[in-house]
Amino acid sequence: MLQTSQSKNSIKEIFATPEKYEQKEIILNGWVKSVRNSKTCSFVMLSDGSTMTDMQLVFDQSLAQYEHFAKMLTGQALSATGVLVKSQGGKQQLEMQVASAKLYGEIPADYPLQKKATSLEFLRDVAHVRAKTNTIGAVFRVRHALAFATHEFFHKNGYYYANTPIITSSDCEGAGELFCVSTLDPKKGPVDYSKDYFGVQTYLAVSGQLEGEALALGMGKVYTFGPTFRSENSHTARHLSEFWMIEPEVAFADLDDVALLAQDYIQYLLTTILRDCAQELAFFEQHYQKDLVSKLKHVAETPFKKITYTEAVDILLKCGKKFEYKVAWGSDLQSEHERYLTDEHFKSPVIVTHYPEELKSFYMKVSPDPKTVNAMDVLVPGVGELIGGSQREDDYEVLVSRMKKKGLNPADYEWYTDLRRFSSVPHAGFGLGFERMVMYATGMSNIRDVIPFPRFPGSAKF
Repeated sequence: MLQTSQSKNSIKEIFATPEKYEQKEIILNGWVKSVRNSKTCSFVMLSDGSTMTDMQLVFDQSLAQYEHFAKMLTGQALSATGVLVKSQGGKQQLEMQVASAKLYGEIPADYPLQKKATSLEFLRDVAHVRAKTNTIGAVFRVRHALAFATHEFFHKNGYYYANTPIITSSDCEGAGELFCVSTLDPKKGPVDYSKDYFGVQTYLAVSGQLEGEALALGMGKVYTFGPTFRSENSHTARHLSEFWMIEPEVAFADLDDVALLAQDYIQYLLTTILRDCAQELAFFEQHYQKDLVSKLKHVAETPFKKITYTEAVDILLKCGKKFEYKVAWGSDLQSEHERYLTDEHFKSPVIVTHYPEELKSFYMKVSPDPKTVNAMDVLVPGVGELIGGSQREDDYEVLVSRMKKKGLNPADYEWYTDLRRFSSVPHAGFGLGFERMVMYATGMSNIRDVIPFPRFPGSAKF
């Protein structure tokens, strides 16, 4: 632990090992959650963001400037020194008897968190202060645990962390939903991108996959974890314009290899937060999603069922359930179809493989049955798709043919097709949208509540 001349303590650390701190002088820094005044003292609940549990501070009226402390408002920043003792009340285990304290700044009348009850919708409009609330603080602690577990999982399994470009000239998905990056003004007439900053038309990346493949084909196993961008004009609770992706790429691997990797990865993440974020998960279960913990345990402990897309369609056609979207071979599976498979039919996570070639991107390897590609989606109960992946097409001629079929110019991807000319090998990978994983882990229903400063159509306020 970092030691300073005047060591500070975290509330999480104190409650984890109370015997280490009881009857000792400690220093706490944080923000006031509430103040309750009695005839002889004031009780202040302090949060420092490290845990769901607040620490009760007792300010005796004999304390210098007591009148000032008794008038503190919610949100006031405070540093307090005192002795940690067993609490006389029944609601908390320990409390601090304050010997001295210092206030930082003031809380004005328009401080947005003065009200005790604030909706998630309201908090999105005050994203610069919402981390001080119980819900958002808990979300971001779980988010941290998932991010740390991601790096831990891949490091333990021999993967190298790679940083791929945010600015790119390639459209990985071929969907055209890209943010253009340019120094030229289109209002001044047709844009000649050969005279632009990079000499070609460039975009904010929708994925690091293509570059990840290049790195894997020299390093064996790599993964990326970074921001990605899509200009899709969607206002749903599951879409953002800026979000984070985890994308492993593995050389000398096929679809079965990355399907197993995806299962192991998801189960590692869930096992980690069930162990390390029990307090936060209990809070989410109480306030946002009933039985959240048991649902996460079920996925963490249950082998994933693997079926083909064709088998999935057959199950859906024969189930007798009426869906809003028609089920037919060649049509994409909708969320309602995916959730039927996971929640009702198998009652477990499901990996669906070998999708129709027409539905999938140009880089996915064509199956022995040329109507399908070696692609997969990993579906989990209550959500549907959490991971999408595939074996990558390693045959030069087939890749170029598929690019042309999808309306792409192979010349724009020359470096990518070169990888297939230079002693190509079977390789595979997948992508997991990190915010969707955080949503699943916390039971939150809107993706805008699991990223610190959400970007979506019409909103880039913070």
